[in-house]
Amino acid sequence: MAQGTPTKVKKRKKSVLKRARQSHVRAAFNRANRTRVRTFMKRMRAAIAAKDANSAGTLLPATLSAIDRAISKGVLHENTGNRYKSRLTLAYQSLSAPAKA
Repeated sequence: MAQGTPTKVKKRKKSVLKRARQSHVRAAFNRANRTRVRTFMKRMRAAIAAKDANSAGTLLPATLSAIDRAISKGVLHENTGNRYKSRLTLAYQSLSAPAKA
């Protein structure tokens, strides 16, 4: 099913309608959290690719915080979020560390 496509509710029971409403609200929150994480990660990767240590340094805490928030909300699995954080941190450290000969 396409993202953001409303699901059709066939039953007309009050509890079913309420569940459908709750599902739509949760889906909107989850989509917003997932989008926020992806945007921060794109910005961070762009700063690392441009070798801009200053902007990457300012983006890193905000990116890690967004990932942690997504983990706590259940948008990302814990292992997935930890993998993202690890890879971004390693990339930033390799950028900020002086190159060894």
